[in-house]
Amino acid sequence: MLLTDSDLQAVWLTARLAGTVTLILLLLGTPVAWWLARSKAWWKGPVAAVVALPLVLPPSVIGFYLLLAMGPNGLVGQLTHTLGIAALPFTFWGLVLGSVFYSLPFMVQPLQTAFEGIGERPLEVAATLRASPLDAFFTVAVPLALPGFFTAAVLTFAHTVGEFGVVLMIGGNIPGVTRVASVQIYDHVESMQYLQAHRLSALMLLFSFVVLLALFAWRPTGRKEAMK
Repeated sequence: MLLTDSDLQAVWLTARLAGTVTLILLLLGTPVAWWLARSKAWWKGPVAAVVALPLVLPPSVIGFYLLLAMGPNGLVGQLTHTLGIAALPFTFWGLVLGSVFYSLPFMVQPLQTAFEGIGERPLEVAATLRASPLDAFFTVAVPLALPGFFTAAVLTFAHTVGEFGVVLMIGGNIPGVTRVASVQIYDHVESMQYLQAHRLSALMLLFSFVVLLALFAWRPTGRKEAMK
């Protein structure tokens, strides 16, 4: 068997984490991207900077501050305590919260670019046909931005799969709970189990290549369809 039961458990946990984060960010990132694409408010710049922070900050820094925020004295930790929710650090949902912030720009920026590429004309035409702003968004903006949604979802999923520093800082290394594939590889190397590290790393490499191949192969078709 190429992968051990522990490896398979880590791969399944990674896929579950990436899928959950992608779905959450589709819901949260879409309105943020739409607002950034349409707004002319002076505070658009600071909001865009906050969204892009994970692109420049070291993962250990993000993980450290998120760990403090989710701790017993942090804002998130106090909120979860008030609501009677268990502490988030070193849990799966703690990983989800950290990954949502860490992968935020990979969802928002492609969507923002897609929405900006639509232009004003299609929405103005929808308005002349008495479509409400919400109707225009779902019947005009979303179909035209589908290539952007595809790109954003793929990049978010793939980026979450490859996380290491943030998940290790927030979740530690608990088998079946927070030990994702990247941490499992680190474990193998630390234990000098290089063959197992190589097998799991090769699987991650193949996955990354297939994801990028699918992304670049599909995007030109998506653009042509959006222009019809």
